[in-house]
Amino acid sequence: MDSILVTGNGPLNGQIPIAGAKNACLTLMPATLLSEEPLTLTNAPRLSDIKTMTALLQSLGAEVSSLQDGQVIAMSSHNLTSQTADYDIVRKMRASNLVLGPLLARFGQAVVSLPGGCAIGARPMDLHVEGLEALGAEIELKDGYLHAKAPGGLKGAVHEMRFASVGATENIVMAATLAKGTTVLKNAAREPEIVDLVECLRKMGAQISGEGSSTIEIQGVDRLHGATHQVVTDRIELGTYMLAPAICGGEVELLGGRMALVESFAAKLDAAGVSVTETQNGLKVARKNGRVQAVDVVTEPFPGFPTDLQAQMMALMCTAEGTSVLEERIFENRFMHAPELVRMGANIEVHGGTATVTGVETLKGAPVMATDLRASVSLILAGLAAEGETTVSRVYHLDRGYEHVVRKLEGVGAKIERIKGE
Repeated sequence: MDSILVTGNGPLNGQIPIAGAKNACLTLMPATLLSEEPLTLTNAPRLSDIKTMTALLQSLGAEVSSLQDGQVIAMSSHNLTSQTADYDIVRKMRASNLVLGPLLARFGQAVVSLPGGCAIGARPMDLHVEGLEALGAEIELKDGYLHAKAPGGLKGAVHEMRFASVGATENIVMAATLAKGTTVLKNAAREPEIVDLVECLRKMGAQISGEGSSTIEIQGVDRLHGATHQVVTDRIELGTYMLAPAICGGEVELLGGRMALVESFAAKLDAAGVSVTETQNGLKVARKNGRVQAVDVVTEPFPGFPTDLQAQMMALMCTAEGTSVLEERIFENRFMHAPELVRMGANIEVHGGTATVTGVETLKGAPVMATDLRASVSLILAGLAAEGETTVSRVYHLDRGYEHVVRKLEGVGAKIERIKGE
């Protein structure tokens, strides 16, 4: 099993290109199931999760081709052979559940295994099911599979979600594009990935308004056509690499970054003593002066502080001046990186959904183990600022969400290498 060796090496300087958004691309790919005509995505990230979604779509009979070194994905669902998403593929990745809404909308039936992915909380499917049932679907759980049908087709409805779930919003919006009549989805998630999905669906002929707000209205149409769409910049990769010069010092420009994607996160960095400025090509990040200051963080749905940047922010707070409190309100099991940071000399106490971090002068390199996708990169960031060598094992998690991590960090002066396993 591969590992990553990081050696603390001082300030970082240069440019890092930011890829297309993993979470957006994984949502856009199932949209091909809504139409017989081709859907082409550009600026696609080159990640193992994208390969998993490709395998899932191909198992349904879709044609999926990777072009231009993986940055273009060409898809066609004109001749699907199955409406069943098997456990063997779905278990690998949570986003696999996003085939449920499109299959149900286009074919009136779908059988989808309960999903897997990172072990960071229950993340149940009930919000997806409730929304689709509001559109007239009949869904039951049997032997670990959701069996869904809509014999007379889906019908528009007014539905208010109990929680602003990103995945449920995406599934319901995609399903509603082909429903009869108008759907009004209240307490919808507002993330940029949803805005990106709606822009793509609109190119395919969908009639949708209100994306980016808590109420989305969808007027169902009879059919959708093909389109070409550019995947939005990955705001989580962007935020992750913004933390690199914050932790290590130096000045790094993130190419393709936009402030609108990370405003609440950038505000926290500013409060901690880190400067974030817009440039012609992206965002430039540097410490203002000396050691960063402790700041408190509460994870919230967009536009609040992203849960997917909490682990990385904790790495920064480990060497901040003062004590910070990080409260996790999205996922109930997302502090598994804390004990690994403690192995590196961090002072962290976890009580339920709250972590209290008292900054130390310096972290020490140590062997650590990645427990999930974002935890893995938080340990790499910590290693960049630590004295000595840090070996991060189980980095297969990393490949699900970050392309060319070693290459990108090496490009700004980090001392980092990937060690091939047995």
